[in-house]
Amino acid sequence: MAKVTPRTLSGFMELLPADQIKFERMLESLRRSYETYGFTPLDTPVIESAEVLLAKGGGETEKQIYRFQKGDSDLALRFDLTVPLAKYVAAHAAELSFPFRRYQIGKVYRGERAQRGRFREFYQADIDVIGDGKLDILNEAEIPAVIYHTFKSLGLSKFRIRVNNRKLLNGFYELNGMSEKAGEIMRAVDKLDKIGALKVKQLLIDEVKMLPDKSENVLDFMAIQGDTAYVLSRLEEYRQLGSELFNTGLDELIAVTRYLRDFGVPEENFAIDLTIARGLDYYTGTVYETTMTEHPEIGSICSGGRYDNLAEYYTDRQLPGVGISIGLTRLFYVLGEQGLLSDELVTAPCDALVLPMTEDLGAAVAAATALRAGGVRTQLYFEKKKFKAKMSYADRLGVPFAVLVGEDEVNEGVVSVKDMRSGEQVKLAPAEAARRIRAAADAQNGAAVIKE
Repeated sequence: MAKVTPRTLSGFMELLPADQIKFERMLESLRRSYETYGFTPLDTPVIESAEVLLAKGGGETEKQIYRFQKGDSDLALRFDLTVPLAKYVAAHAAELSFPFRRYQIGKVYRGERAQRGRFREFYQADIDVIGDGKLDILNEAEIPAVIYHTFKSLGLSKFRIRVNNRKLLNGFYELNGMSEKAGEIMRAVDKLDKIGALKVKQLLIDEVKMLPDKSENVLDFMAIQGDTAYVLSRLEEYRQLGSELFNTGLDELIAVTRYLRDFGVPEENFAIDLTIARGLDYYTGTVYETTMTEHPEIGSICSGGRYDNLAEYYTDRQLPGVGISIGLTRLFYVLGEQGLLSDELVTAPCDALVLPMTEDLGAAVAAATALRAGGVRTQLYFEKKKFKAKMSYADRLGVPFAVLVGEDEVNEGVVSVKDMRSGEQVKLAPAEAARRIRAAADAQNGAAVIKE
């Protein structure tokens, strides 16, 4: 029979055990952070009716979606976690308590061209707060606090949450008589980091058909930067020009930045950035992008914002929300590529490997059972190999402790615990061995996933 060459499709990530454990630790850290802020876990189907997923579709979404027929059913794989959330809230609105706070970490699928750092199957880690009719501005201030707490728990400190407000931007374009071209302008301005101000100005003149003085007004406005107090003072100069939309956006931006301090987010970790617009047909208020200050080449590692009607394609009920999303697979990939995943994290599948040194395995089985009862992740080695082969297996797994059970240990009612890092070996009663290994494992497993 001909053998099939084993291969993984392009754009799908498969990890070796050590990296998979690091990835799982990242997932655990995210769950703990989200739950600290009172978000409840949610899981929605990977496969949905194509009609449901594409209710707001068309354009790029329809091109990238994985869509297939099963019998008479027109089905599709979810391409994000937001549309399934909209469907879920619309379907269960009568049973939910609002504001509804959920987090979801799961795989999504996009049939785009696979390239470095971009995947067809990838994990997203989202949080959203959904209101019924209204949603207070404080929710928009708390979201960056969740971002801050989440990345700090992962081991990052050198990052900046950049904040803006879409009402502020749209109000500015309104003041300058540019409302009809606001979307085109924002798409051009989005390229500032990549091509610079001169080329963006030329784009505004050539493609958006703006007069040179109008394009200069846009670039001057986008160039306002500095600490929060300075940027807000500059924006206050526009307040008297008569745009209610601009003034509402400014008031919201003031509230968000003020409460950020109260939520414990240091000023060095956030900044107002007027160039950020985010999804032009989606976000309506505060918007966020988070970048690593010493690795700007990685790009945004977390983004999101406020939207006014989550489920308009499924219900007439007004369901405003605010949320963020972390592209977890891409983040993990680029962190690994940059050498920023911690080497101190224990990536062994267990904390203790019990190695029987006698024909009768009863004492070794009892020792493993005692360790597990003491909360120690324990593997029992069954294979009849020589001592050197057993220790080599322990080394390859990277286990912190080898627990040896030989004739002397059986006669004395103890086990020999060998610290695989230091080489130290001591004889202990099984219960004491469990306590010592558990304490050491807790300390080692507390290492952050990311190093800076």
